[in-house]
Order: sequence, then C-alpha cells, then structure tokens
Amino acid sequence: MKNSIKVGMADYKLGKDGDILVTLGLGSCVGIVIYDKFKKIAGMAHIMLPSSKEIRNNLNKAKFADTAIEYMLNDIINAGGSKSSLIAKIAGGAQMFKIASANESLNIGKRNVMAVKQVLSELRIPIIAEDVLGNYGRTIEFDCSTGDLTIKAIGKEKKVI
Repeated sequence: MKNSIKVGMADYKLGKDGDILVTLGLGSCVGIVIYDKFKKIAGMAHIMLPSSKEIRNNLNKAKFADTAIEYMLNDIINAGGSKSSLIAKIAGGAQMFKIASANESLNIGKRNVMAVKQVLSELRIPIIAEDVLGNYGRTIEFDCSTGDLTIKAIGKEKKVI
C-alpha cells in the first residue's frame, strides 16, 4: 500500500520509496518534482509565483520558484539524496483566462515556467519531462518508487511522463 502525501498550494513536501506525492489544481501554478532516481527520494513543490523579489509578503519560501526549489533541493540532499543523481519533471503553467492585453507580464503561467526552468538550469538539474503551458488545469501524482509523474486534466487523456 502506497502512502499518499498531499502537497498544498505554495507548499512542498518530500517523499521516499513507497510514497506518492500529489498536488491538485495546477492552473498558472507549476508543479516541480526533483528526484534522486537511485535513492528514490523526491520533493514536490506547488509554486504560485516566479520571484520572491517582486512581492512584499514573501515569507512563504514555497510560494516562489526562486526560493522553493533551493529549499527543496537542500532538504532532498539532507535526506540522503545526491545532487549528481537528481532529475526534474515539471507540469502546469497554464494561461487559464484570456487576456486582452499583449503584455506578457500578465501571463503568470508562462512566467512561472520560465522561472522554474531558469532556476533548475542554474542548479544544473536536468528537466527530463514536462507538460506545461496550454489553457487547462492539471493534477499531478509522482510515484517515488517508479519515478512516474501522472498528469490528469479534465477532458484530456491521463498522461504519464
């Protein structure tokens, strides 16, 4: 029997072999999984915004791409993971509402995806699979035993990456 661990919005959790990390309702938010495939230790974050530097109320480090990924990475390494064995999978970053303006800064989903990719690149953690952008929400489940990320979206086929 697998242990299901819920990751809330602006939250991150760690899991190990036998755990399933789950986050619901990724619209413009991005779900990030960082995984040590040998030790079977994973972290999942549900980030809401790209940068803590743009917001005054930035105490919740799990809310932002620039801070959540680093905190999660440190916790994975402290739990026994090896930085050289880490890979990442990401999902979400949709544009849920039509915006009349051509101003890209209003497309928070795209900005979130770009920020996540930049931080992972800077940390030299390769993204091996992604399901991002579009105009629909997602729920994701990561199986720490297999490394499978299952993506569910209303009106879409279930996808495993």
